[in-house]
Amino acid sequence: MELIEDCIGRIAPPDGRAMEDARKRQDQLTKPRGSLGVLEELSVKLAGITGRLDPPLEEKVIFTMAGDHGVALEGVSAYPREVTPQMVLNFLNGGAGINVLARHVGAEVEVVDMGVDFEFEPGLGVIDKKVARGTRNMTEGPAMTREQAARAVEAGIEVVEERLGRGLELAGTGDMGIGNTTPSAAIAAAMTGAGVEEVTGRGTGIDDAAFRRKVAVIEKALEVNRPDPSDPLDVLAKVGGFEIGGIAGAILGCAANRIPVVIDGFISGAAALIATGLAPQAKDYIIPAHCSVEAGHRLVLEHMGLRPLLDLDMRLGEGTGAALGMGIVEAAVKVLNEMATFEEAGVTDRE
Repeated sequence: MELIEDCIGRIAPPDGRAMEDARKRQDQLTKPRGSLGVLEELSVKLAGITGRLDPPLEEKVIFTMAGDHGVALEGVSAYPREVTPQMVLNFLNGGAGINVLARHVGAEVEVVDMGVDFEFEPGLGVIDKKVARGTRNMTEGPAMTREQAARAVEAGIEVVEERLGRGLELAGTGDMGIGNTTPSAAIAAAMTGAGVEEVTGRGTGIDDAAFRRKVAVIEKALEVNRPDPSDPLDVLAKVGGFEIGGIAGAILGCAANRIPVVIDGFISGAAALIATGLAPQAKDYIIPAHCSVEAGHRLVLEHMGLRPLLDLDMRLGEGTGAALGMGIVEAAVKVLNEMATFEEAGVTDRE
């Protein structure tokens, strides 16, 4: 817990002066005020995060956290658990959706083993932060111990801190873990107070019978464990996942180091609930890339007061949405810095 507390203690408020300077410049650019909408708001937020109007964003890294889930044995996913390590290997070979979109925006993908039920050979390129070989079945008791939950969050912080020396200017989060929309929905219900059916989606594309079973599984897990929404680590331990804890830690690590963090879909959203529960000030450093098709994602973002950049009916995870969001982040900064002001362009401003 010492690492978590130290990290939270280093999260400072956004730079108010830099935000004001960004607003003033936006109002002087050759366009009607506010005409670029969210791009203008985003540039101001980035100025506040970094303390600069022209933050460098060349070093882009997407942290894709992987872990297995005991609750997958309840038949809540359309895919078997062995797909988790298979997809990790696909990431490492550059053949997954996240690899394609990361290349498109010039981002690097770092794959982190937070708790995959598989031992990867040394030298493959996986960052080993394994807490355990998958969580326990949360319908039968806590998914993990409180100590394991804290360790998962610490591991996410460590991944960010270890990357800083090699360059990190814009971060993204992603996930891989068969069955992980189930703990994400459980976290969403526990932290927001919403009904289970309201936050539960179809994940990898389950049919109606599997959906009803998934809702029942989440309801049972919440009843058996009774997670305390005022204690985010308790929620993570009882109904969460190792990769969710890792993403929460990465968000905290980015916030402590004034790094903007673009979060992906529902699983990253659930992790953000844990992160902002531990440190409400971390919200100022989060940029939601998109709104997932998953039923609870929009509710989760609204609960945190965060507005997604995109809505493309995506639900792949991996960090794919974060990659696309990074392109928009770069566009917002370029507009602020490369667009001419009325004075520079010799254009008459509004009266």
